Amino acid sequence: MKYYYRIRQLRKEAGMTQKQIASLLNCSQQAYSDYESAKRRIPIRILIRFTEIYHVSTDYILELTDKKEPHKPISKD
Repeated sequence: MKYYYRIRQLRKEAGMTQKQIASLLNCSQQAYSDYESAKRRIPIRILIRFTEIYHVSTDYILELTDKKEPHKPISKD
């Protein structure tokens, strides 16, 4: 469960506080702190919101890859 570390790393790279990210996630600063410290599981909706805030893939957050860029959508052509 090192992905908790990864959300902390992303927040710090963005130069944001826990309170600022919590506001973007529409949760309390304490709830966000619990996500970073692995005291609380990260709900899927929050995981998806992280990808939107940081412009990274869920695979990156979950440490399935070290490539930050989100996957490109599959074209229907």
